[in-house]
Amino acid sequence: MKYGIVIPKGDPRTVAGLAREAEDHGWDAVFTWDGMHTSFVTEVYDPWVTMAAIAMATERVRIGAMLTPLSRRRPWKVARETATLDILSGGRLVLPVGLGAVDSFGDVGEVTDRRGRAELLDESLAILDGLWSGEPFAFAGKHYRLGEMTFLPRPVQRPRVPIWVPGRLGSERSMARVARCDGMILEEVTPGVIREALAYVAEHRRTTTPFDIIAQGTVPGDDPGAATETIGPLAEAGATWWVESPWDEPNGPDEVRARIWQGPPAVSGLTAPAGDVGHGGMRR
Repeated sequence: MKYGIVIPKGDPRTVAGLAREAEDHGWDAVFTWDGMHTSFVTEVYDPWVTMAAIAMATERVRIGAMLTPLSRRRPWKVARETATLDILSGGRLVLPVGLGAVDSFGDVGEVTDRRGRAELLDESLAILDGLWSGEPFAFAGKHYRLGEMTFLPRPVQRPRVPIWVPGRLGSERSMARVARCDGMILEEVTPGVIREALAYVAEHRRTTTPFDIIAQGTVPGDDPGAATETIGPLAEAGATWWVESPWDEPNGPDEVRARIWQGPPAVSGLTAPAGDVGHGGMRR
């Protein structure tokens, strides 16, 4: 099991400093968040600039944003940004993507219906794969069209930057997308869902690169028993990441720093997950 933490507030310099402290205290990943605005009054900073600051301040931790709504961003621009960040970080970027929360889009003419955003997401994922390859690539879809182009340099990681997506059991389109990617962000965090998701991935995934199951939530940093009760069954079922996600107030830099200093959850008595589909996520 690997452990990440979301830093939801702070300017890029502050977040980069917290990321360095997280690395020093044993965390495996640090995440910012990708939003244009919020429904409540708070400062919002660009995630790509923030992640660049994190990359420069750290040496070991994975970095990413929870999560990027690809329907709101041009995929060729994302391809350039992610390749650059992967090189800057020495191959530590992970790309969690999804449909995104509509209320963070703002009234700027973006596609907001679920079907339209799903179509844009799927086309964007295909374009990212093609452009990251470093080979000549062209694309013609319902929403996007690219004349043949070659993007260089390629990301450090091969065959690509790991892509994590939310998955919803019972939705064939959602789970088919999961099987094409490198990790599933659980919408319902239970051992039963994890086992069912892994069974689906084992049957439908066509690549042999590592695959992760990502659980999110919060556990007390000063109560190993409570952490074990929450995370232990998820890890036993096959979850490979726990992302500490303090989205609720109080969650400013001071509160997050206190949680960072407590270190990753202390979970005891874990055994290796059964039915390994290829866990780990890190590859070069």
